[in-house]
Amino acid sequence: MSGQQPIAPAARRAGRNAPVRLLSLLALILVWWLVAWFAASPQLLPAPNRVFWMLLRLVRSGDLPFDIAVTLARVAAAFVIAMSLGSVIGYFAGRSARLDAVIDPWLTVGLNLPVLVVIVLAYIWIGLNDVAAVIAVALAKTPTVVVTIREGGRAFDAQLDEMAFVYRLNWWRRLRWIALPQLAPYVAAAGRGGLSITWKIVLIVELLGRPNGVGFALNLQFQNFNVAGILAYGLCFAGIMLTLEALVLQPWERRANAWRANDGRNKGKRLA
Repeated sequence: MSGQQPIAPAARRAGRNAPVRLLSLLALILVWWLVAWFAASPQLLPAPNRVFWMLLRLVRSGDLPFDIAVTLARVAAAFVIAMSLGSVIGYFAGRSARLDAVIDPWLTVGLNLPVLVVIVLAYIWIGLNDVAAVIAVALAKTPTVVVTIREGGRAFDAQLDEMAFVYRLNWWRRLRWIALPQLAPYVAAAGRGGLSITWKIVLIVELLGRPNGVGFALNLQFQNFNVAGILAYGLCFAGIMLTLEALVLQPWERRANAWRANDGRNKGKRLA
């Protein structure tokens, strides 16, 4: 064990893989260009340069920045609601077998109910407004957050619970120093996966019942058979979400899991 090589930090590994990721992206653009050249139909598959110029035109007109801002606001609202509600329910379900048995049928229904049904019902019951749109997305995402956080609650270290009982820690100290550190990796995983699903559901919500946003704009581009416009909106918004994930969610997840790596190294030193 003493001769084991130290594990490289995740950030250092990510830095070494950056050139590989860049080359992969360039290869994707090259493949796109070649396929567009063989297709020889800008209406069917425009080349990257055509999509780029369309993107510039949409930015200059102000349509694309406005639609993206509206969609991001809906994504943020639905994401915060789903993560907050799902984390609370998942934590208590993971810590209480009786509560888990109560909400498990609800989770089964929520996980298997089609998202389209949730969206349509929200529009019928609440109306064609932003409140219905955000609630529909939050309700569609909350069950998956509950499931992830519930697993975190089930995996709590029993020895830490015993220590908290012996030292008679109040609920705030238990939450701050025992519960949250153990839940952090599961919250980070739920957040990272939840964001990628949330913005996709938001686009469907906008396509079905909102007069603005990226989903609405994609519907207009589809009606005009403007493939370049569809790709411009889609790639721009996807790029923003990928950047957010790379700069915020992935570092958050690495930091949330850092204590696990440190604990593993400490155990290895003790065994050595």
